[in-house]
Amino acid sequence: MSQPKHKHAPLWTAIGLGLMLGTAPAFADKPSWAGGGNDKHGQDERPGKGRNDRDDRGRGDDGRRDGRDGRRDGASVEIRFGGGDRDLIRDYYGNSIRSKGCPPGLAKKHNGCLPPGQAKQWQRGARLPSGVVIYDLPRDLSIRLGTPPAGYRYVRVASDILLIAVGTSMVVDAIEDLGGL
Repeated sequence: MSQPKHKHAPLWTAIGLGLMLGTAPAFADKPSWAGGGNDKHGQDERPGKGRNDRDDRGRGDDGRRDGRDGRRDGASVEIRFGGGDRDLIRDYYGNSIRSKGCPPGLAKKHNGCLPPGQAKQWQRGARLPSGVVIYDLPRDLSIRLGTPPAGYRYVRVASDILLIAVGTSMVVDAIEDLGGL
């Protein structure tokens, strides 16, 4: 009865292979834009990624605040108010808001005649807070605007008109400050 010479060979082969594969990522080079202490202080050299290239509203390709659904398969859907929709809403509300005016204490606030603390409690790309009161648009304005895209609805919050997702109440787009017409 003879014992095989390499009784533990498959075990040692598996351990060695595991160690080699486990350390392979450590030998990979960082991409040129990854920084790495080359006196660039973490600046990103990719186009549109520099610190001074940020949009004023905090939007960017990683923020996804533009109404797209974030899919990477080449198909994206952008849900927004159109230019004609904006004109319709501003025309509809413009005359009534201009004729009423604000009370003297709120006229200089430039927040749509709202008391402090009630102006803009929402953000694009985020859910509406639970305490925010939403109103349906007047029927004749809804008819002029037409049906919103499936799964979305038009609402008024304070002096803003919002396009929100029905199930999540996420703000997709907005026409802000109708009081400042």
